[in-house]
Amino acid sequence: LCLAAYREKMRELPLVSLFCSCVLPQPKDPPRDKIDGVVDLNLCSIRDMEVIELSKRSSGQAFEVILKPPSFDGGPELRVTTPPRPKPCLEEIQKKLEAAHERRKCQEAELLKHLAERREHEREVAQKALTKERQEHPHRNMHLNASQEQPQVSVHGVVLKVTICMQVQLRSNKFKKDPISCYSCCSNCTDCRM
Repeated sequence: LCLAAYREKMRELPLVSLFCSCVLPQPKDPPRDKIDGVVDLNLCSIRDMEVIELSKRSSGQAFEVILKPPSFDGGPELRVTTPPRPKPCLEEIQKKLEAAHERRKCQEAELLKHLAERREHEREVAQKALTKERQEHPHRNMHLNASQEQPQVSVHGVVLKVTICMQVQLRSNKFKKDPISCYSCCSNCTDCRM
């Protein structure tokens, strides 16, 4: 009873009817050569499908269906293939490339925008932390400003001394070469009158 119901269900499948167009509602001939464990469904004169009963369980029966390539004697040849794809023309390829390029540009712009927003947010957070720190410890900031200004003043003083020494040396060299022209150009200079 179970085998007959299974046979009917298998005949209703569209895949089976596609492979075998000679499905009979009732088998006319008894199976010729029985192989142990293989159920012949008499779908075609040549077997194109094997059904093997795997095991009988309390939940039901289990079958394994093995489909073989269809072979019909003198019947029409069935071709199950996908329709051929049209060859893409140059304009279509160019359009696809441009669309992909635009997508990449948009993605890159979004990424740059995201990174800029993130950088701006980090700056804001750092600025808020710095202002909060300055408000909490104003005496520390004064000390830092004074300690930062002191080296700058000393550096400027050293640079000024070096510049003055260089000018004095240049004037003394010029005086040694031509004392009259040096006296006329820098009459107020005490270094040249020596």
